Amino acid sequence: MGVLVMLAMLLLGAPVARADDRPMNVVLVIIDDLGWADISPNQPETFYRTPRFERLAAEGVNFRRAYAASPVCSPARVSIITGADPARLQTTEWFGSGPARSERMLSADRINWLPNHVPTIAERLGPLGYATSYVGKWHLGGARRHLPPARGFDHVVAAGRQGNPGRDGYFAPYNGFIGLEAPPGEHLPERLTSETISFIRSSHADGPFLAVLSYYHVHTPLAGREDLVTNYHKRAERFDPAAPRFADEEQVWDRAEPRRVRVVQDHPVYAAMVEAVDEQLGRLLDALENMGLEENTVVFVVSDNGGLSTAEGSPTSNLPLRGGKGWLYEGGLRVPLLVRWPGVTEGGPESDTPVHTHDVFASVLDAAGLEAEGTSGVSLRLSMRDRRRDRELFFHYPHYSNQGGFPGGVLIDGDWKLVRRYEDGSLNLYNVRRDPGESTDLAATERRRAQRMARRLDRWLIETGAFPLSARPDGPAPWTPRSDP
Repeated sequence: MGVLVMLAMLLLGAPVARADDRPMNVVLVIIDDLGWADISPNQPETFYRTPRFERLAAEGVNFRRAYAASPVCSPARVSIITGADPARLQTTEWFGSGPARSERMLSADRINWLPNHVPTIAERLGPLGYATSYVGKWHLGGARRHLPPARGFDHVVAAGRQGNPGRDGYFAPYNGFIGLEAPPGEHLPERLTSETISFIRSSHADGPFLAVLSYYHVHTPLAGREDLVTNYHKRAERFDPAAPRFADEEQVWDRAEPRRVRVVQDHPVYAAMVEAVDEQLGRLLDALENMGLEENTVVFVVSDNGGLSTAEGSPTSNLPLRGGKGWLYEGGLRVPLLVRWPGVTEGGPESDTPVHTHDVFASVLDAAGLEAEGTSGVSLRLSMRDRRRDRELFFHYPHYSNQGGFPGGVLIDGDWKLVRRYEDGSLNLYNVRRDPGESTDLAATERRRAQRMARRLDRWLIETGAFPLSARPDGPAPWTPRSDP
């Protein structure tokens, strides 16, 4: 570490790593729309082949009760990249979403960019001498001042304003949307992985590095490699073609028909996309091993929300969890999270402690030797040491989702999950350890517990300023949290 860099850090008040105690390198992999049940460490009967996820789970810790900050992408990505709660920033819907549809009530106001006063991972680690890279999907604001180069990332590839690659965008020439020159037919996840490996190879000798690899997979539009798609068509032949693929979810507010939810994983193209990501994860892990970086690099792999099961072709099923992307049920909020942290994750491959995507940011800071002050998360190091430690997790999604979900808030307290519906304030209570499919509402039989949790959730909503909905001129008044719960 150069003298000028050390002097600059002292002037900024940043901690300086000792020469014999170099901070850990960090690799953060974010996968778009990957469902909790899409990987075999969580669902051994999954239709999709994910042996590299199995490898990472065996070498690290699989957090089986990890929750995204939101059932849709941008708010969860705010949580991962900054550790901030989207409810506090008014970043509660996916960025670029249009006005609320003509429901009986209006979704809450929100902003469509990551506020510049909230520091990113790169802006926290850069002053410590970290080389920083962001490759792939950003979706945290499209204006130049909101893109990764303006948010502390030195090396940036394919991280523009778009949230998905568009039609035919998963294969070169990529429709020009990410500005990459490539031979025709090149596969986007392979290219993004190669760019990340190249960054690591060129930077690791000079100091610690932060490499964020954010796949556009497995987001729609669906497109898979032909060889993998063919293989999965053959695998799908084992399913009874007459068996139902969908079931009714529920009628939400004044919608005329229930939303349909997929209950079988058998979509060959989606399956090919999942396996393609698994392959690239293996390439990345192999590269770290070949460069001798396994023992001083922390690897995080996380999805930004649950699997897509109720809209846009409904390509996956999240069973045994209920619902999917855009819903406050477990299928929308519970996500894959695997961590390999040398010196920390040895001793067991699974944790059932409820954890949050805020905790990824706090853990990155911890790995770099920083305190997670001013964030909404805690380091996953604590959860690894005490895997039964209970904590309260809060969620606020005041919108009608594209996928059919309702606006509401959630409190998770250990095995218990309370859902507050913002249209009328009604409560649903589930024990998600015994009932991960949220099929039995216990709000009536566990009335005192439900009311206690409701008061805590209401206090949190008031404290964060996260007021839910607005009335239309001729519509009913929506529920709002009490000022003296």
